[in-house]
Amino acid sequence: MGLALPVVWSDRHRLHEPDGEVWVGVRIPGTELPARADAIRAELERAGARFVEAREQPDGVALAVHDGALLDYLASAWDDWDEAKLTSDPGQNRVVPYLFPHPDLFSGFEPDRPDSPSARAGLFAYDTMTLIGPGTYEAARAAIDTAATAADLVAEGELAAYALTRPPGHHATRRAFAGSCYLNNSAAAAVHLRGHVGGRLALLDIDAHHGNGTQAIFWDDADVLTGSVHVDPGAGGFPHFLGFADERGGDGESNRNLPLASGSGDDVWLAAVEELTGWARAAGAAALVVALGVDAAADDPESPLEVSATGYRAAGRLLGGLRLPTVVVQEGGYDLDTIGPLVREALEGLEEGLVG
Repeated sequence: MGLALPVVWSDRHRLHEPDGEVWVGVRIPGTELPARADAIRAELERAGARFVEAREQPDGVALAVHDGALLDYLASAWDDWDEAKLTSDPGQNRVVPYLFPHPDLFSGFEPDRPDSPSARAGLFAYDTMTLIGPGTYEAARAAIDTAATAADLVAEGELAAYALTRPPGHHATRRAFAGSCYLNNSAAAAVHLRGHVGGRLALLDIDAHHGNGTQAIFWDDADVLTGSVHVDPGAGGFPHFLGFADERGGDGESNRNLPLASGSGDDVWLAAVEELTGWARAAGAAALVVALGVDAAADDPESPLEVSATGYRAAGRLLGGLRLPTVVVQEGGYDLDTIGPLVREALEGLEEGLVG
């Protein structure tokens, strides 16, 4: 039996081609490639999935979770870079920050907006890995459209919907981007879905890395429970400085982080996923957004964990077992041979949980 839930898709994801990353000052090949989404689509087509084209959403959907200054910057960053001829001198074919305006730089003064595009590149970024190219903003907005369309479908009566989003989003904060993420698709889906169904919503993140952007966006919003199971950031996992168990939300209760030791496998990981679902149930969540990263898989090049395909299916069953209106939003996963099958396992498990 094929997948019953709708899969929301936009061809515009291919407009974003980061052409690599800058890691500790060195240009290296990128892993967040257009082929990621295409590989997932191909596998879900084999599963008989029903595809729905993303509907263009108003600016307010993105502005509900992001500062307008970030959107304005992302919309103009490439054109400004290209117009300044930085592509030929010094020959950098993507927007890459070299200076980050740390608060201590200003000695209490408010920073002015610099004229130089090379200086502006560090205003909204917090790493050098997340490069901007000619189609990056269009693709990032299409990912927001995709996530919000999935929320619309659930509001219209679907038990669940899957947003095949790219680029990913859970490291993007209200005013900054990094970690291959530009706009926070899962957060946008959560606000959009809550607007449809009302009540308290749970946003549970099972990507291998902490969803720090999502945590930051909803820190003071007790009506959105944010939970994340991920590799211990203190042991080297991005984003390094956040994702610890003592980060509990502005009210001390609405955020839960479950950091795991590097190398953790199915038993430990699934126990953490079950703890998050139990927490969401006990807190009275009326709807669910799942930030689905499959980069915790043992074969993934970015994986610090050892989760199996069987583990992803079991996690899907746990999440579906909440029996809530559910939107699943794609986050990480970088092995092109396994990303599609792993997503399929998680979604089929989700459907099994939903129908009991």
